[in-house]
Amino acid sequence: MTIKTRNASTFPQDLLASFVVFLVAIPLSLGIAVASGAPVAAGLVAAVVGGIVAGALGGSPLQVSGPAAGLTMIVASLIQSYGWRATCAITLCAGLLQLLLGVCRLARSALAVSPAVVHGMLAGVGVILVLSQVHVMLGGRPQGSALANLRELPGQVADHHSRATLIGLLTIAVLVAWGRLSRPRIPGPLVAVAVGTGAAWVLGWNVPRVDLPGTLLGAWEPPAVPAGSVLGVVGAVVSVAVVAGVESLLCSVALDRVRPQGVPRGDLDRELVGQGAANTISGLLGGMPVAGVVVRSLANVQAGARSRTSAILHGVWVLVLALSCGPVVEQIPLAALAALLVAMGVRMLDRTYVRDLRRHREAPVYLATLLGVVTLGLGEGVLVGIAVAGCLALRRLTRLTLSTECSDGRWHVVVEGSLTFLGVPRLTALLQEVPPGVPVDLDLEVTFMDHAAFEAIHHWRVGHERTGGRVDIDEIHESWYESAVTGEKTPIRRTSGIRWWAPWGARRRRDTAPLDGASPREVLLAGVREYHDRTARLVRPIMAELAFQQAPEHLFITCVDSRVVPNIITASGPGDLFIVRNVANLVPRYGSPAPDDSVAAAVEYATNVLNVRTITVCGHSHCGGMAALLGGGTEIEHLPVLSRWLTHGNHSLARFLTAAPADPPADPEAEQVSPLTTLCQVNVAQQFDNLMTYPWLRSRVESGQLELVGMFYDLETAQVYVLDPESERFLLLPQEAPEVDDAGVEGASPQGSIRT
Repeated sequence: MTIKTRNASTFPQDLLASFVVFLVAIPLSLGIAVASGAPVAAGLVAAVVGGIVAGALGGSPLQVSGPAAGLTMIVASLIQSYGWRATCAITLCAGLLQLLLGVCRLARSALAVSPAVVHGMLAGVGVILVLSQVHVMLGGRPQGSALANLRELPGQVADHHSRATLIGLLTIAVLVAWGRLSRPRIPGPLVAVAVGTGAAWVLGWNVPRVDLPGTLLGAWEPPAVPAGSVLGVVGAVVSVAVVAGVESLLCSVALDRVRPQGVPRGDLDRELVGQGAANTISGLLGGMPVAGVVVRSLANVQAGARSRTSAILHGVWVLVLALSCGPVVEQIPLAALAALLVAMGVRMLDRTYVRDLRRHREAPVYLATLLGVVTLGLGEGVLVGIAVAGCLALRRLTRLTLSTECSDGRWHVVVEGSLTFLGVPRLTALLQEVPPGVPVDLDLEVTFMDHAAFEAIHHWRVGHERTGGRVDIDEIHESWYESAVTGEKTPIRRTSGIRWWAPWGARRRRDTAPLDGASPREVLLAGVREYHDRTARLVRPIMAELAFQQAPEHLFITCVDSRVVPNIITASGPGDLFIVRNVANLVPRYGSPAPDDSVAAAVEYATNVLNVRTITVCGHSHCGGMAALLGGGTEIEHLPVLSRWLTHGNHSLARFLTAAPADPPADPEAEQVSPLTTLCQVNVAQQFDNLMTYPWLRSRVESGQLELVGMFYDLETAQVYVLDPESERFLLLPQEAPEVDDAGVEGASPQGSIRT
């Protein structure tokens, strides 16, 4: 593994940032060591190794590693169970395990742990930190567990009001006040601890203080083999490796979102290798476990760091301080460090994150993990959180919604969700409520159906049809039932029956009250509710991608007629068509005496900004605008604005009047095309001429960058005809497999004709 040399242009920024991170790391490292029950020097060793080793070898250039608050309770439990030297050995083995996982490129698998579990664990650690360190602030000693600390807290508050309490309260007050300043240059934790230390020194108060050995490694002893069951030791090693690794990887992912421009993304496998190397060396030298720390890493980014040089230098400054400023560090009151950890523990209870989890319905996982960590212990709490997360995931995967409705003797049964054997009892009970012999519409809007569910539906269907009833099964998404019956391996997509494309009046509503006599507003809002209930969740992923940018390739100009729905007749979806609608699908000519900038603006934007590839003009049969034009406008004289708008159709009317009469049909019994239909078709072709009057649009068409397409929608047959430029006729598109008539001739069917 290679380490890139530092870039001289970024070195001044990295140097300044390293001092800022160093000032943040010193009080936190000391406080975490004290809270864990580890030697104070172990926190400094971990900060040095985390900065230099993990900073040099890790995959996240701006991440700063060191002793982490999330590991406090794990280390405290290990020290209590195995002793300090054995804890160092466990840290060393955890580092080797992380190295192995990183080399095997398994870092991504660690992110499979739900973030709700990780943050719930951190929140639980925060609660434990607060409950334990409050006792130190009050001049007492923390108990063996969080519940014991909670039980003893009232007596501690009532009986202990020592000078240490005043130091702790002063530290918290300075920390809060400093945090309210706008972008302070000196980190708040350093200022708070310095003020608390200075107050104790000036007042000459004899309070418990930090106890350092003569040198950083002056009391070093080699790690010892833990005495205990092999299973327990292995569990401890895995716990340290996984918790420290996941916390580091999550920190790396978070930094990727805020990294400055030019800084590469984090390499998670390399980051895990760097963390493993740091933990191995830290355990060997008598240091605490190392992990990536969000607080220090964000401080590093905000201070202007641009490369891994900042993290490495921060470790060097910690080493220099530990070797040369031991007497200064020993003046720090333990109450000041305890107050710092109390504030840190409170911040670990991030209410903003809880609100985000509630939106995704994962708050139960967070709360279960938090309560489990506080009441049962760290490992047990994490297992509780993972179990709750698994149950919620299983519930989401097997969520099933069943409903029935009876109307005019016909039953309508709807099944939505994932249909597995877990839902068979509910489904069977519901189907047994259907009276024998009645017709049934069974809608299967399922994302999955297993064999047990298929058998339950199929056996019920066979039995119901034996009683004289009829069962029509409609599968909205994939045809799981049909594929099981026919033996098709690939589910067939199928849609039939009255669905969302039908008008409100023709649609059967099963989740809303009958709308007979409802006001137009109530009908409209009922449609919105149905969209939210059935469609919004399906289109949400698509709309999330389109939310910030549209890139349609087609401009579609059509009439405002409510019977013409462009997305239906083109089978298109959100983001496909840039649609312009107006009465009679008209395009005013360039420089028209009665200009209309609305249509021209849309065409200009579509061609010059969106760079659409086609412009489609779509007319339709029975167009009211064309009918008014054909009648001379007498029927709309009382509508002055509409009359003025339809003057843009005079060119279409003139073209219709001067055109040669259409050829008579070859079949005498064939229906003659009506003049209104012919005018509607002529109007489509005329809009091409109108569009070509715009110079910038003509140049695009002539250069082949833009194509004009004409369409005609026959309302009675619901068929779309396309204008053939060569024959100047509207032709019905052939099917994918061309139909052959009785004479053996393939081809499209003509519908009317136009002469240009």
